[in-house]
Amino acid sequence: MLDIKIIRNNPELVKENIKKRNLTLDLDKFLEIDAKKLDLIVKVDELRAIKNKVSKEIPTLSHELRPAKIAEMKKLWDELEVLEKEQTEIEEKWKELYYKVPNLLDDSAAIWNTDEDNTVEQYYKEKTKFDFTPKAHYEIGESKWWIDTEKWAEVSGARFWYLKWDLVLLQFALINYAMSTLVAKWFNPILPPVLVREKAMFGTGFFPAGEDGIYWVNPWDDDLYLVGTSEVPVTSYHCDEVMTLDKPQMYVAYSSCFRREAWSAWKDMRGILRWHQFDKIEMVCFCKNDESRKIHDFMIATEEEIWKWLEIPFQKVNVCSGDLGNPAMKKYDLEAWMPAQEKYREVTSCSNVWEYQSRRLWIKYRDSNWDLQYVHTLNGTVIAMSRCLIAIIENYQTAEWNVKIPDILIPFMGGRTEI
Repeated sequence: MLDIKIIRNNPELVKENIKKRNLTLDLDKFLEIDAKKLDLIVKVDELRAIKNKVSKEIPTLSHELRPAKIAEMKKLWDELEVLEKEQTEIEEKWKELYYKVPNLLDDSAAIWNTDEDNTVEQYYKEKTKFDFTPKAHYEIGESKWWIDTEKWAEVSGARFWYLKWDLVLLQFALINYAMSTLVAKWFNPILPPVLVREKAMFGTGFFPAGEDGIYWVNPWDDDLYLVGTSEVPVTSYHCDEVMTLDKPQMYVAYSSCFRREAWSAWKDMRGILRWHQFDKIEMVCFCKNDESRKIHDFMIATEEEIWKWLEIPFQKVNVCSGDLGNPAMKKYDLEAWMPAQEKYREVTSCSNVWEYQSRRLWIKYRDSNWDLQYVHTLNGTVIAMSRCLIAIIENYQTAEWNVKIPDILIPFMGGRTEI
């Protein structure tokens, strides 16, 4: 969350930031509630102090003076009770608005309204050309029995699938390739839980506002949430902790992820592009507050390197302010060329979150003066498995409905060059 001092001391900056993000949050209303909250804190503290003082005086008073003092105490108690109730109500309204205030934007973030306004900064490779009409990934996948959406629809419902045979081997080749590359760059491998408590969802900025897209498991009983990204449990791993940051702490996580896709009805229903359950390889980094821009550049460069070795055409996109989630102050996406769709589709992301998450999760470090500072956190999806599989199938397909294996993956496929 954003430092409350910034909101109080520089409201015009925050208002402009909200406007650039194309949000409708009423900051004046929040500031009004904030002023009321501060006023109530003073009044309640004053009455409590008087109450404590009088409570100590009463036993020392004579029988003649004591009834009047007790009556005075009762009047003060009633007044305090009213103010405390009002304070609780104001506090709830304050939290409801405060937690929706977005992070400040980085100076280099693209400023536009929607995902259609994202700025393309770089292209890699020309779009794949064929001397035949390319097939969609689901046409090839279903013809080879690699993708079965009908059976999983019977078992689990729409937007699920079974992956089978050679496509499973290709996914594991991708996992091994990406993990070995990242471990060589000093990322620490981690397998996180995919069920988390509300604290983790709130701490990483997915609550409030993102509840509609999240699976809530056994409400009011286990009260757990299925994560939509391993960013949630890995970032929360260091909650309530003072970290040692002689060098940035970098993790690479592999996990299944889950999304309800509540707002995507009838979109991308064929194949494995849009899903309820999917697997991802995710980077999560923790660093000092003067290092996050450099680490962000390193992370996006790492994603580019991994995708360049796959030899798949992609474009690098500076995600615009209106398309950023509240926690991110800057974000890059890589979008791979999908020949059958004749468009680029998002396959990676990489966000610098600054101290937005660490303030919620209370993750700190000590600077050179031994003062406590909030850690900066960053996250980046390196490979969303199903979308990467689509990109490989469609860009490496042959006229015979086979799929060539990218050179970098051949060793991880046991030497196979085609499936």
